Order: sequence, then C-alpha cells, then structure tokens
Amino acid sequence: MARPQRVQIREVGPRDGFQNEPEHIPTDDKVRLINALGRAGFTRIEVASFVRPDVIPQLADGVEVLGRIDVPDDTKLMVLVPNSKGLDNALKVRDKFHEVAIFVSASETHNKKNVNRTVDETMADNDVMATRIVAEGLDCAAVIATSFGCPFEGKVDLGRVLDLAERFAEAGVTEIGFGDTTGMCNPAYASEFFAAALDRLPGVEVTAHFHNTRGQGLANAYAALEAGCASFESSFGELGGCPVPAGSTGNIATEDLVSMFHEMGVETGLDLPRVIEAAREAQTVLGRKLTSHSIVAGPIEWAASPR
Repeated sequence: MARPQRVQIREVGPRDGFQNEPEHIPTDDKVRLINALGRAGFTRIEVASFVRPDVIPQLADGVEVLGRIDVPDDTKLMVLVPNSKGLDNALKVRDKFHEVAIFVSASETHNKKNVNRTVDETMADNDVMATRIVAEGLDCAAVIATSFGCPFEGKVDLGRVLDLAERFAEAGVTEIGFGDTTGMCNPAYASEFFAAALDRLPGVEVTAHFHNTRGQGLANAYAALEAGCASFESSFGELGGCPVPAGSTGNIATEDLVSMFHEMGVETGLDLPRVIEAAREAQTVLGRKLTSHSIVAGPIEWAASPR
C-alpha cells in the first residue's frame, strides 16, 4: 500500500497523559492546555474518562473540563468509558463530546489486572456499549491494549488481536486503535501488523497508538505509515504510560511525531510551533522537564508551517 500523504492525529494527553501524573493538576490548567491544543489545529482530542474517581483521581473533574474548554467547532472530543456504568455517566452529558472509546486488552492477564474482568466478560459488555453508543448518534471507537505484547504473558498472537478487532467492527465500531501499551513493538513487526490489520478491516479506520518505553516509538510510527496507516494517537510532551505494570513510560510525543511527518512531506493539518508551545506549557504546569525532543530543539524551519 502506498504511503499516505496526509494523516490524522488524535491528541490523547489530556486523558491518557494526565491520568498518569502523580500530582493533582488544577482544572484551570487542564482547560488552558486543552484550549492551546485546539488552537494548534487538532480536530481530535481525547479529553476525559468516565472511571471511578477513587481509581483515577486525576480525571475526577472530567465533566467540568468538558464544560469549560473552548476549542474550535470542528474539534471532535473523545471520552473513554471502561464499562456500562461509565457509559451511563457519560451519556448524562452526551452533548459535550462527539466520540466514545471502549477498550479491552488482548491478553487475559493484563485485562484482569486493568479492569478486573476476563476478556470475554469485557467484550460482552463492549458489544452492548457499542450498540448504545451508535444509537445515541455518537462515533464509537475501540482500543485494543497490549496488541503488540504483554508484560505478563509475552508475545500476543496477531490473529487473536485481529479477531477481537473484527468483533468490534461487527458491533458497529468504526475506528480501532491498536495500543503498544508497554512499548513492546518494533518497526519490523509494526509493518507486518498494520499491513495485516488494514487488509482484514476494510472500511474501518485503523489507528496506531505507540509508546516510547524502549525508544522505538517514532520508528514504529514510520513503519506503520509505510504500511498504509493514516491514523495515529500521541501525547504532547510524551506524557502518559500504563499503570499496569509500573515503569511503562509515555506515549510518543505529539510534537516529535508531527515534526517527523512534516519533514517527510506528510500533511497533518497541525501548527507545529503551537503544538510545541502547548507541550512547553505542560512542562511548566507539571514543574518538571518532559522528555520530548522538540520541546528542546524546536522545529526545523522549513517543517514548521501547518501542512
């Protein structure tokens, strides 16, 4: 498949990134940072998760954040729900977002540790939720965590992952994200994986979600692009990680991903200097040095303009 000349990037830092921060992030700061991302040109931002506040206290103000942010009208806001109870709570404010993500882990052990359910139990609930989400007129996306490997079970069979993806598609899901939850993918496998996923899931938006745990995140994104993938998720400042297990570091940095694509002549629709500015502001808010390269180096001049 030919390399895409334009890609979509969903910014997941306000959810996937903030939830892993050890310190409380004031709501005012969250709103300000999300607004900055909107000004950078993102048309897709994952903002909140409807989980129990005692489980992820950093996202307890999700409804308030959704109500206060001011982003362009064409920006689609996504929320994540872990189960039907979470969906019930989300639908109470369904006018404040456009997309709902549901999820499962490809490995039994990770799924059990993450949501205290078997994969079959989670998928049964996901089938019900997908039907409800579509009936509400909302876009339904699915995320398959540990798609490229599990820290507890090791290698995860590609066929198993794609079987789960097909089940999601049959339930009405229109986008499926494949998560490298603990950074176990490599470029050769990313190429093989996304070629197979795109072939098996016609009509479904296939999204790559890589973590930079072992420093291969951008190389994996490049390999996915070369295989034909045109949809990516990333987090400004390289924020994020996975709480199960400890030590799983953040997503690939949005500003580094955008810089790479722009230098390759791949359009993103994003204003790279503004993305970097938002990441630097997040660094100030969090009071520590973040790990993306573009925060330090800035953009290459000829790749800085929106494409």
